[in-house]
Amino acid sequence: MSQPLLMIEDDSRLAQMVSEYLGQSGFAVTHANDAQSGLDLLQNPAGNPQPELVILDLMLPDMDGLEVCRRIRTMSGEVAQVPVLMLTAKGDSMDRIIGLEVGADDYLPKPFEPRELLARIRAVLRRRVPGATPAASRLLQFGTLEIDRDARTVTVAGQPCDLTSYQFDLLIALAERAGRVLTREQIMEAVRGRELDAFDRSIDVHMGRIRAAIELDPKSPKRILTVRGVGYVFARQQD
Repeated sequence: MSQPLLMIEDDSRLAQMVSEYLGQSGFAVTHANDAQSGLDLLQNPAGNPQPELVILDLMLPDMDGLEVCRRIRTMSGEVAQVPVLMLTAKGDSMDRIIGLEVGADDYLPKPFEPRELLARIRAVLRRRVPGATPAASRLLQFGTLEIDRDARTVTVAGQPCDLTSYQFDLLIALAERAGRVLTREQIMEAVRGRELDAFDRSIDVHMGRIRAAIELDPKSPKRILTVRGVGYVFARQQD
């Protein structure tokens, strides 16, 4: 059975090429040529299955892709957690950083190789499969912080924390190695399976979002600590 995807892209030729290529690998791509149509398809699928991932262009005729991503994250129900892979202009690092800040799970600069797009999609979807992370215990607990691998949920003192799929996996990568200092490259490799690009700030952006969700005071974190000049460490003792 094909895995449903939604592509919000105003370049019809590119969308057709991507749809045909991904179709050969078991994906069924629904195309929306503007932002509002894409949002409508997400909120009212009209009998179609909810997409497992959204491919979102940054530059759309009726609405900025960043705003589309923000709106997706504020939707009700499971659709708010759908992974978003954002297509950005090549070399436009600021847009990529902002995209990650508003909830995108990954980004891919244009122009891109279809094979890389396919690899990124598969990597994001693998992270959403329950049980994909090997561990003896499915529940990690650090004081009032609980991380449920199977349900892919995070709570602090019983209150749910709002994290994207990618941020959840970053948190898992750190929590499973509590007390061990990890470089940004090691974290990126553990989660996405590829080396960190030079000057890539995406890890730092995501860490800020995770801290905002799980820390009592994100400006003075107690759970995820920065090791200056090295990377990050997840504290064993918390609360």
